[in-house]
Formats: sequence, C-alpha cells, structure tokens
Amino acid sequence: MTRPIPLPRAGHVCASLGLLLALAVGAPAQAAPEKAAIFGIELFDPGVVGGRKARPDETRRLVLVTEELRKALAEAVEPIDVAPQAAEIAKQAPLYKCDGCAASIAKTLGADLAISGYVEKGSNQIFNLTVTIADAATGKIVRGGRVVIRADTDDTWAHAMRWVVKNRLLAEPLPNRS
Repeated sequence: MTRPIPLPRAGHVCASLGLLLALAVGAPAQAAPEKAAIFGIELFDPGVVGGRKARPDETRRLVLVTEELRKALAEAVEPIDVAPQAAEIAKQAPLYKCDGCAASIAKTLGADLAISGYVEKGSNQIFNLTVTIADAATGKIVRGGRVVIRADTDDTWAHAMRWVVKNRLLAEPLPNRS
C-alpha cells in the first residue's frame, strides 16, 4: 500500500514560493538607513513664566542625553549634521513649541526624519523626558516616547534616554523599514 505524500499547508507554500523567488531573482539589498536630523534635547521648566536658560548642570545633562540618543539610534538611522541650520534652530527654539519647525529644518538639511525632544522639569527630583520622530517631508509624528526620570543624576538621565529609545522609539521597526 502506498502512502500519500503530505502536501504543505497554504502558508508554507507561500513562504516557500517567496524564498524560491528571492533566491531566483536575488534578494534585494537592504535599504540604506534613513537620514535623520537629531536635534539637541531641550529643557522645559513650566514653573518659570517666560522660560529660563538651563543651569550649567542641566546644560551638561542635556548634552549627555542628546549624545545617548545619537548613540542609541546609531544603527537605526544615519545622523546628519544640523550645524548648517544652527541660526534657524536658535531662532525657532525651543523646538518643542514651534509647531513642527523641526521637520522643516530637517527637510532643509536633506533629512528623512526629524528627531527632537525635551526634558520637562516637574520638581528638583522628577523630570519627564519626551522624544519624537517626525517625517521631515510631512511633519507627521511617526514615533514618540516619554519616560519619567525620578532622580537628578547623570546616570538616571542617561538610563532614561536609553530606555525610551529601546522601549518606545525602536520597539518596532521605524516606518518604511523592514
């Protein structure tokens, strides 16, 4: 007695056909990372009417978290230099209040994405870190994340940035990426 040959299920057939086509035609090369204008993280202190300049320790931490953001996104995007638009960035600052100007500045720089953020001071020991990724062409927010920082130290600020990138910004691939 001859046994019937089991046929693969429909899902397996599609997967097999896809693999065969990729092998026959040659798998497409992985797309180059999108270019991203990564702007400096800013300070928002709602307790001060009209705003204020960041203190030296806050300025140092803002630079620290901006660098953490750049390092954490290094494999996901190709950062571009925002220095050529420094005057426009200073004119529009703070970017978290300028209603999408970060995207238009990023577009001017030839970037696909605009990445910006701010630290909102709630008290001397509690801060909110917010980071957004916007499509430079449309200004539409494509990804964002927020985390609470519960101590005012370099380590807690850096850890918060790594956490928001890993668990919010890159939890899934960015749009238009595999």
